[in-house]
Amino acid sequence: MSEPPPYPQIEPTTFDLIAVGTGLAECIVAAAASASGKTVLHLDANPFYGSHYSSLSVPELTSFLISNSTPSSPPSSTSTTTDSLDYSIVNLTTQPVYSDVEISCFYPDLLEENLRKFNLDLCGPRVLFCADKSIDLMLKSGASNYVEFKSIDASFIGDGNGKLWNVPDSRAAIFKDKSLTLMEKNQLMRFFKLVQGHLVATVAAGSSGNDGNGNHEEEGKTKISDEDLERPFFTGFWLSLLVCRIILYAIAMADYDQDDMGVCQNLLKTKDGIDRLALYQSSVGRFTNASGALIYPIYGQGELPQAFSRRSAVKGCIYVLRMPVTALLMEKDSGSYKGVRLASGQDIFSQKLVLDPSFTLASPSTSPSDLLHESFNFLSTRDVKGKVARGICITQNSLKPDTSNLLVVYPPQSLYPEQITSIRALQISGNLAVCPLGMFVLYLSALCDDAIQGKRLLNAAMNALLTFPDPVNSESSSTVQSETSEEKPTVIWSGLYMQEMSTVLHVFNFFLFSQFDSINFAPMPDGNLNYNDILDAALKLFQEMYPNEENFPETTPPENSEDDIGLTLET
Repeated sequence: MSEPPPYPQIEPTTFDLIAVGTGLAECIVAAAASASGKTVLHLDANPFYGSHYSSLSVPELTSFLISNSTPSSPPSSTSTTTDSLDYSIVNLTTQPVYSDVEISCFYPDLLEENLRKFNLDLCGPRVLFCADKSIDLMLKSGASNYVEFKSIDASFIGDGNGKLWNVPDSRAAIFKDKSLTLMEKNQLMRFFKLVQGHLVATVAAGSSGNDGNGNHEEEGKTKISDEDLERPFFTGFWLSLLVCRIILYAIAMADYDQDDMGVCQNLLKTKDGIDRLALYQSSVGRFTNASGALIYPIYGQGELPQAFSRRSAVKGCIYVLRMPVTALLMEKDSGSYKGVRLASGQDIFSQKLVLDPSFTLASPSTSPSDLLHESFNFLSTRDVKGKVARGICITQNSLKPDTSNLLVVYPPQSLYPEQITSIRALQISGNLAVCPLGMFVLYLSALCDDAIQGKRLLNAAMNALLTFPDPVNSESSSTVQSETSEEKPTVIWSGLYMQEMSTVLHVFNFFLFSQFDSINFAPMPDGNLNYNDILDAALKLFQEMYPNEENFPETTPPENSEDDIGLTLET
């Protein structure tokens, strides 16, 4: 056996910022810092970009989930350098952020031929709205030059009887829809008209300088009162159950049962619901070759971190994969952050540090003061925000024979009475280069409190959409039985897992631990369908690190620039 190649020496050894982990938030912060003229070193122990936001082959995904579902052991010994007497060595370890991983392969022979031909999203299901912050940021930063998108063909609302109801996304779609009654079509049209009138009246009020309450008779537009905007969404609106579910859970993307205040952990107010409807409506038609409101990156969601990484590299950021960081370097006297120690034994120094959210700090190897020891315990505290259950299924047939890429939402209580959260399922086909042509990948997710609840939610949706083969018969067969258009697709491979939604407390908010204000932690993927909250967290982190810098300042490209100015959407 040949020896693994030695770790490369990194030059220079001092940077403004070191980012450890190539998750989406870390890549955005690194790109923003590079665009502001900061020197940045970006490290990742993995051989791929994306970390918890990556798109991986079947073997890579399985290995990543298993390795990140068990705690790592701190290094048994730490190499020293000639000036190690000047600082304390603080070992870095990782805590498990995934649990209850279940991998099932029902047709091994069939899958074996294509194991490396998949790009499976670790944080799916995810889509981007054509008008959301992710698109605006990619256009502003130039990251849009490095990723291409395709449109999601359709969205549906599911019920417990196996019925998928189409989600109309425009006036024309409402009129053409055959699943809605005439009364429901009128309700949808009136509701959308009311929301549009409120938005127009709000803009008009803002431009005229008044509070905007009341009627604009010349335009026939009425602004919803501030009091009503603070009430729960749909208060005072008479809509059918199907129309309510379409608007609440398939357009506004509410997570929890909005009718049960006892279980709803995130009540959607009217003002927030209107903002989400406005996002959806403004996404439809923003790009001429996008058929609906939602788009998806070709080759998978892992392309987004890579796009920002490529933009960073253009601005001078240095990237080193397969390079673990084993410890932090802290000044003995002040306890302030100084740099990191790499697996190669090399010490690299920086003013600021951003860490992957799975990292935690062990106690210093030297004997610190009581205050320093308390500070490290504080830094290692994880603020758990709940769990999200995720599932991935591979099939050879589409959920809808005439539709390749689609979104299905199961509202609360649509599958069983105790279902308190929405379940989202996103089917992506081979024409988006995430799997071989003729195959489909189905991503599922649901917010949950524990693995038992999470697995029940996922299994309910999978049983409603898919057929699971008999394990005894499938092991001896290399082909999937032919399916008619009326039959549900048969699962070839599946993976279920729980993911923590946790953060580490921001220490710069506490004056007691001001010596650690250079150490920051990136967020884990959340349970949302888009990335808006992740982007907000990343840009807020950048502004707190560099309060005097603008994120991605606009520059005039040279005349011979080859960069595209728009977003690439394939038809």
